This record gives sequence, structure tokens and C-alpha cells, in this order.
Amino acid sequence: MHVGMTTFFQNIGHPISDHDVYRHEISMADLAEPLGFDSIWGAEHHFDDYTMCPNVAQFLTYMAGRTTRVKLGSMVLVLPWHDPVRLAEEVSVLDTLSNGRVILGIGRGLGRIEFRGFRLAMSESRSRFTEYAQAILQGLETGFIEYDGEFYKQPRVAVRPAPMRSFRDRTYAASVSPQSLEIMCRLGVGLLIIAQKPWETTQAELAAYRSRFFEVNGRPAPKPIIASFVAVHEDEAVAREMFEKYLRGYARSALDHYEFHCEGLADIPGYEYYGKLAANIRKHGVDAFVNFLAELQVWGTPDQVFEKLAEHQQRAESGALIGAFSYGGMPHDVAKRNITLFAERVLPRLKALDVACDIGGGVPLIAAE
Repeated sequence: MHVGMTTFFQNIGHPISDHDVYRHEISMADLAEPLGFDSIWGAEHHFDDYTMCPNVAQFLTYMAGRTTRVKLGSMVLVLPWHDPVRLAEEVSVLDTLSNGRVILGIGRGLGRIEFRGFRLAMSESRSRFTEYAQAILQGLETGFIEYDGEFYKQPRVAVRPAPMRSFRDRTYAASVSPQSLEIMCRLGVGLLIIAQKPWETTQAELAAYRSRFFEVNGRPAPKPIIASFVAVHEDEAVAREMFEKYLRGYARSALDHYEFHCEGLADIPGYEYYGKLAANIRKHGVDAFVNFLAELQVWGTPDQVFEKLAEHQQRAESGALIGAFSYGGMPHDVAKRNITLFAERVLPRLKALDVACDIGGGVPLIAAE
């Protein structure tokens, strides 16, 4: 199985400078290739300390020059915040410089702070995402972008450098609401699962997605990718402390950034699911949700972590795992021990799992126009 690692440029409460956060996260990414990980990922966010990677393509381009083997994934590029032509160009440059190592992750965004900062209406995000995704994927497949939609109108222009490999089987979308699954099926993209729901619900939605994907595309859906925050230690009691301090810290930061507890999200078209989630949080309390979200992540001894991740793989029939190892105020030395122990004791066993999937595959393209 493909196993990657993701950076998480988090600086909750600003205990250190943003510069020091960057130096640390780059040092974590530098460990990926020598430790045996298959990919490095970055997540796009803006304007606060939840995670400070506003230009994922720029970060991954830097890492492309510091590595030779690992694939480079976006988790995710939030399409409504970008000009589609510029984003297609950035992705094509990164893929060209890295000799075809890009795994493209896309999404539509949720943080109200980010939509406000970009002066965009969240109510338009689903429609913009659909139009932008169609245009960008067309550009990366054919070498030109031309689109006439409700929100996006683009006369025909070439994507240069011309795309070198198809993105058909190496594009994934973060999708949480059931309504978005139909869009992902029509786009023909795989799913990136960032745990926010009970596994039983996720499994049921994956089954519906796979069935609909085959109806629309006439081929099986790509195997999904699972992203998990991981805390591992030889001593189970210490791993439990890591859960209480850092995984719960991450969960609380996600609640605050995304405002999962804001019932006003229900009034924004396209975000009705989150309004229901907020009502559920009001009913059961913030602490209960923080615990729930933290428990969806993975912690324990090396054996326990492997068993949990292997179970998640089986539940989702996934083709890849992405692990986050530095988050929630975790000291840098603890983060280094976390990723190193995982690489030594868990990573080889996960990579040995035969899931019959080549994440980041793709075929050469005929020279684009």
C-alpha cells in the first residue's frame, strides 16, 4: 500500500514564530524520502494559524527540488479561491519539474474566514468548484482550457508547459457531504477521506459512490485515499497522553477553524450538512464532538496503530494512507520521534499490504495542442 506523510503548518496560539514552524515542517518533509514514505502532501489554508500553507503548489515545488522519488500531493487545492488557468499552469509546472510525480487533490472549501478574506460568496462554492474543476481537468488532459459557464468564462488558451501525463487516475477530491458525491462521480475523480464521520456512515457513502461512479463512467471508481492524524509510542500510556494533548488539540483547532458548531452554516446553500452537524454538536456538547473527532484518528503502540490503520484500509477498501505526525501543539522533538517510530515499526507493515492499486499512476499524453 502507498503510504505518504503530510505537513501541517500549525501555530495555534503563536507559541513560536511562523518562520520556526516552517523550518520544522520542512525538516519533517525532508524525512519522508529517507524514512521510506511514498509521498509528501500539503493542505491549503489562509489567514489564521490552523495551518499556514497558502500556496501548496509553491511548497510542493520546493520539495520537488529536494527529493527524487516521493510523489507530491495536494490535500487539497481549494478551487473557488483560484483562477483556473493559473492553477492549471501551476500544477503543470510542478508535474513537469518533478517528472510526473504530482497527485492532484482538489476541494471546494469550508472555512468562512477564508471565503471572507477572498471576498467570495460561500453560497457559490459548489457551482464554482464544479465549473473550475471541469475546466482545470480539461486543461490538464487536453493542453488547453476553454469554458463557458455561469461563473467561469474562459476563451481558449493553452496550458504551457503542456501536460506530460494524464491526471485521470491521479486526481482526488475531498468530499464530505452526500450531495457532493454526485459531482465527484461526474468529474470521474477519486475520493480523499479526512475522517469526520462514523466509519459505518463513511462505508455506506463509499458504496453509493462506487455504484454511481460505475454507472456514470463505465469503470470502477479509484480506490480512496485516507488521511489520518497519528500518535504512536512504545508505551501505550504515553500514546494516550499524546491523544489527550495533541490529537484533541488538533480536533479542537479543526472545530474552531471550520466553525463546525455554527448552525448558521445551514443557511448557506451547499453547506446544509454542516448545519445538521452544528445542531448535533449543540445537543451533545463541544467536548463530545472534540473527543469524537479525535477518536477517529489513530493512536497507540506500533502494533495498535498498524491494526487500526489496517482496519481502516479494509473498511474503506482504500489504496493509500496519508499520515500527519506534527499537529495540535506537539513539540518538535516529539513530532520527530512520532514520525520516526512510525517509519521504523509501522510503515514497512503497511507498505507490505497488497491493495492492488497504483496511487499516482497515469499514462503519457500525446503532445497537447
